[in-house]
Amino acid sequence: MKSPLSGSASSRRATTDLLADRHESRRSALKKLGLGAFGLGSIVLGGREARAGFASASAADPTDVAVLNFALNLEYLEAEYYLRAVTGMGIEAAGGGVDGAGTAGEVVVKTNSQVPFTNAAFQQYAAEIAADELAHVIFLRAAITAAGGVPAARPALNLRESFAAAAQAAGLGAGFDPFADEVSFMLGAFVFEDVGVAAYKGASPLISNKTFLEAAAGILGVEAYHSGIVRTLLFQLGGTAQTAAQAISDLRDAASGVEKDQGIIVGGMANLVPTDANGIAFSRSTREVLDIVYLGSGATQGGFFPAGLNGDIK
Repeated sequence: MKSPLSGSASSRRATTDLLADRHESRRSALKKLGLGAFGLGSIVLGGREARAGFASASAADPTDVAVLNFALNLEYLEAEYYLRAVTGMGIEAAGGGVDGAGTAGEVVVKTNSQVPFTNAAFQQYAAEIAADELAHVIFLRAAITAAGGVPAARPALNLRESFAAAAQAAGLGAGFDPFADEVSFMLGAFVFEDVGVAAYKGASPLISNKTFLEAAAGILGVEAYHSGIVRTLLFQLGGTAQTAAQAISDLRDAASGVEKDQGIIVGGMANLVPTDANGIAFSRSTREVLDIVYLGSGATQGGFFPAGLNGDIK
């Protein structure tokens, strides 16, 4: 599944410009909502109204802040993955901020991580999701601060060996590189998106403050949209991509020790929305999520987080 990286300097600039345009669009929308603005080079960490909503809420429960910081760790991972795939740069270059409680860790990634997109639609999907994930990081950091907490610093992330190890464990062979081409990129995205949806849903009963719960529900909805996009594209790509997605799904079940994952094909039919018999999205406990991102049951670090998460839930 390893393919050579290609793409001219002009195509890489076009991708960066596309994300900048996406940010400009988001900025216009956020201004209309009164929630602040952001661009690639200058980002306001949450709007005044958004911060006021959290600051005026009842005193933040330590558990609520811990859950938001747990979510922030996962958002750091997603934002770094998408931003580097689309622009070749990470959160810091985009002005998103990475400092806070704990040590801001290094991001291990290939020298040129920018995906050589050949499909314009795939490129636009990636840019949109990158903008969303960066916005989640910015929002959660601002919300935690406004609630009187300290946002977790970005932990050390491994976006190189972790993917290769996960692919090998899933039986997909050695040397998998999610930045090699757009199909590999979508398979890399599939590793994260379903986990994000299940993580937010699983953490929702732990949140007591309704202001925080509403925000988490809003992010869950966006992650579900992302998951639907990725699952649909992989299904449309056919045989090899569908088989690889099933292998990744099986790996998530094996890592977490709980069988609740679903591939994009069930009984020979499309399965674009993974749900239980009641049509309800699955939940994952924080321990199950950690087992998946650490690539090992009961592990306290490893996989995508070589030094573990920052915060109380790690």
